[in-house]
Amino acid sequence: MDNRTLQLFLSLADTLHFGRTSEACHISPSALSRTIKQLEETLGVTLFQRDNRSVSLTREGERFQEYARESLLQWETFRDSLMAEAGELHGEISIYCSVTASYSFLYDILSEFRQAHPKIEIKLHTGDPAQGIAHVLAGQEDISIAARPDRLPGDIAFRRIAISPLVYIAPSSGPLSEQLHPGQGAISWAEIPMILSEEGIARERLDSWFNRLGIKPRIYAQVAGHEAIVSMVSLGFGVGVVPKIVLDNSPLADRVVTLDTPSELGVYDVGICVLKKRLKSPLVSAFWGQFEAAHKKPPP
Repeated sequence: MDNRTLQLFLSLADTLHFGRTSEACHISPSALSRTIKQLEETLGVTLFQRDNRSVSLTREGERFQEYARESLLQWETFRDSLMAEAGELHGEISIYCSVTASYSFLYDILSEFRQAHPKIEIKLHTGDPAQGIAHVLAGQEDISIAARPDRLPGDIAFRRIAISPLVYIAPSSGPLSEQLHPGQGAISWAEIPMILSEEGIARERLDSWFNRLGIKPRIYAQVAGHEAIVSMVSLGFGVGVVPKIVLDNSPLADRVVTLDTPSELGVYDVGICVLKKRLKSPLVSAFWGQFEAAHKKPPP
């Protein structure tokens, strides 16, 4: 079997959706289905259980997933080492980050790297930062810009870029704004509609905070991405929690206000994440080394 087959299998194992996988991998659903069927026939086992409603990995599929990830990782590391021995580095590095991180940090991170390694291409994907470390662990991305979780996985290397406090935001005008006016006394959080992240550090800490207060929050919506929270709050739908850096860079910042609420949510520790095993790749190692060198320089 070739690497393309392994990549298709891993993508389907991640999405568990033939339509989304075929679109992401630029292959027709029928061709994807044939490829998976041929792979199963070659191995002599069923890798996916599928019906009209769902797709799931079998036990054999989970074992093959580990094999496929390790095989592709070894191949990429070996290929990169050959290129390094041959001279100037060239190839591709994939980076995952949020929209805010893409214009807040990437220029500074990539400017010197591009000058030092002009033949290394950067493939950038943006999305919910809560998925950043998961994408790296799954081998979908080489590098991600993500928040450090309270428990960092042991096989992830992390280097800080910035720290941002988590803040409560509310609409700057409208009925909800009047309800949250400081003159009204303490906020009755059980009655406030909340716009929450589907997952991630902010959501975990907010859930813990509500639990400590003995409050069941009134959840108006759950969304992916902090930028979407700012949008929905600015429209008056509820109160949300976002890293301050997201608010500072949002075009809707003047339509929301920050609440002075002692929530004990802590800070959002943003940094570069990479699988430690991927540091054996000369391309990834060059990126990591360039980043570390830049952050050791004294400020101008």
